[in-house]
Amino acid sequence: MSKVILVLVDALRDDVAAHSMGYLEHLTEAKRASRFTVVAELPTLSRPLYETVHTGLPVSEHGIVSNYTVRRSSAASIFSVAREHGHTTAAAAYCWYAELYVRHPYDLVADREMDDPAALIQHGRFYEAADYPDKELYATGALLMTRHLPDYLLIHPMGLDTVGHLYGGDSPQYRNTAIVQDQILANFIPPALALGYTVLVTGDHGMNSDKQHNGTLPDVRHVPLYIIAPPAAPADRRQGNTGRQVSQLAIAPTVLHLLGLPVPSAMRHAPLLEG
Repeated sequence: MSKVILVLVDALRDDVAAHSMGYLEHLTEAKRASRFTVVAELPTLSRPLYETVHTGLPVSEHGIVSNYTVRRSSAASIFSVAREHGHTTAAAAYCWYAELYVRHPYDLVADREMDDPAALIQHGRFYEAADYPDKELYATGALLMTRHLPDYLLIHPMGLDTVGHLYGGDSPQYRNTAIVQDQILANFIPPALALGYTVLVTGDHGMNSDKQHNGTLPDVRHVPLYIIAPPAAPADRRQGNTGRQVSQLAIAPTVLHLLGLPVPSAMRHAPLLEG
């Protein structure tokens, strides 16, 4: 069993990660990480895929069908399974996560900081402005990590999505934002590994040259998945670049497996790393 941090970099394209995120690719090349290409579910929209990543279900099953479907999640999720088994949870994330797993509608003042031992997300720090600085968001995630040592921590920066909507997924601005994310992660990941965390870095969807997503082509559908295991983890969790394309539906079972928790039967995909 390992503690797990999922870094969900909103709108992180697979090809841009491979070309621009030198630290994550170094870990892959040195076989300190396992790398996969994830095929995102459809539609490639944020709120539906936040739910897909955490429930292992396609949109037609979990029912969060668009960004305008504002309600609590009704499916078993990483958060709910973790809480059922006494694990602690935390998130530094966009406010739609608060609406999915704590309460809705989001209140800018009352819900910005949540600490409730009975909630699915026990320690939540949420933001509403899409251009909230990534550096500040990661610092908040690091504070949650060191202060509460949660078994499961979600960190969800929106900077790449914001820049992509302004300039497009093929722009230098988009690539430069990916480079900055990589540098932040280079300073965040080693302390997390030292605390025994396995760190997963992925995206919900990509971004096309028209400054949008919701399409079906690889520029919006292919996102990376890096799994970086602590030194004490089994060696088969450090496979380098696997060259494999995998379903986004496998992320939730993989996280639960790493946490040492049972995978609900509704999550039909096997964990990516069985060791």
